[in-house]
This record gives sequence, structure tokens and C-alpha cells, in this order.
Amino acid sequence: MKTITAKSPHDSSFSFSRRYFNWKKKVEDDDEEEDILTFSSSSHFCKESKEAEELRIPVPSQVSLVPAPRKKFPIVAVSKLRSALNVFGKNRSAYRSGLGTRVVGTLFGYRRGHVHFAFQEEAKLSPAFLIQLATPTSVLVREMASGLVRIALECEKKIGKKGVKLLEEPVWRTYCNGKKCGFAMRRECGPEEWKVLKAVEPISMGAGVLPGNCNGNGAGPEGELMYMRARFERVVGSKDSEAFYMMNPDGTGGPELSVYLLRV
Repeated sequence: MKTITAKSPHDSSFSFSRRYFNWKKKVEDDDEEEDILTFSSSSHFCKESKEAEELRIPVPSQVSLVPAPRKKFPIVAVSKLRSALNVFGKNRSAYRSGLGTRVVGTLFGYRRGHVHFAFQEEAKLSPAFLIQLATPTSVLVREMASGLVRIALECEKKIGKKGVKLLEEPVWRTYCNGKKCGFAMRRECGPEEWKVLKAVEPISMGAGVLPGNCNGNGAGPEGELMYMRARFERVVGSKDSEAFYMMNPDGTGGPELSVYLLRV
């Protein structure tokens, strides 16, 4: 095996240092390459960022892609609206005629005259239904003494006639406790009828006599004006049938009065 020896100590140290510096130089060259590459890549990135900034489209910073929240109504207002619509839907047929489920009924007429029947929503309002019966007041008083009176009013249903409410029918056939009693006519509330209704306005329930047109002895030519006033419950069966039932608040066995309206 051949042995390599250095000629002098300087040669050996020089060769060692040369090898060392050559390797060091190589490492430095690599670092420079990395620096060059790094610098070139960073400069290339800067150019791309500048181009991107030149091509960037300005977008308003305040533009929001989130949809605006819907306006919420108060819960109380919504509940009131729903309850009002439910009541209107249940009683739509009842309120179309201007009457509710509780009405004021007044039956009045002169002793030797004919009976008038009026239904009002409230005592101070004009009657929504006012008819004049062919039955004499004296006859109806005798029927009331029996404790049970049922008055049935019938009108004809006309096929070609539409849009007429039941309470607006002008002519009715009248039956009192099953007996035919002529015809009833729908009337408008005139000054005389309104005068009677205003006279009994403070009375919620009861019967009595009002003085008629005075002729010197305190009574008119048709005698005294008799009246009966009470609260009635209104029941709507359909657009062609309604019923009014007199209400007795004390629950005693007083007279029972029912009025039926039928379109047949």
C-alpha cells in the first residue's frame, strides 16, 4: 500500500486549509445561489403583486351580501289581529246585517192597532230590523198570557234575485203559534217609531204602557201604547234562516218569545 506523506508541515497544513476553504467557498457559493434565487423569486412576486393591484377592481367596503332582516310586528298586535279575524270569520254572516249575537228587541203597538217589532244592536242605535205585523196588539197580549209565543216569518226565495239579505226582505207571511196571521211588512224607522224607541231606551227589560196621542183624556184614538222590551239571542242558521230567542236573566218561568225568519 502506497503511503502519501507531506513534504513539509506547511504543505500538509496548506492542503488541509485549501480543502477547508474550497468547501467553505462551495458553501458560500450555494448560499449566494440561494440568495440569488430568493431575491429573484421575491422580485418576481413583487411584480405579480403590482400587476394584481393594477388589475384589481375596487369593491365598496360597505356593501353587505347578508339580506336585511325582515320587519317584525309586535306579538300583541299580531295576536289581536288573529283574534279579530277569527271572530269575524265565525260571525261573518251575523255581522253583515249590522246585528250581533246579542240584540235588543222591542215589541210595541197601540192597544187597538197593530204590533211593531224592532231589533237593535244597541239601545241608542237605529233598528236594523223593523216590521209591522198584521196581528192586533190585543191578540198578541192574549197569546203572551199563555206563557209561550212563537212567531214565524216566511218569505219567498226568488231565484233571479240575488244579493238581498234576509233582514232586508220586504214582505213576510206571519204565523203565531202555528196559526196564520196575515202578512208583515218591513218598515223604515220614522219619527213616530224612533220616538217610541227613545222613550223606552233606559229600559233594559220589562213591559208597560206609554201614553198615546193625547186628545184631552190622556189617550189617543187607538188607545194606549203597549210595549215589551228584552234582550234576545240571535242565532244564524244560514243566509236563509235566523232565529231570535228572548233571554230571561233571572231564570224564572216568565213568558217565552221566539221569532223565526225563514226564506223558503
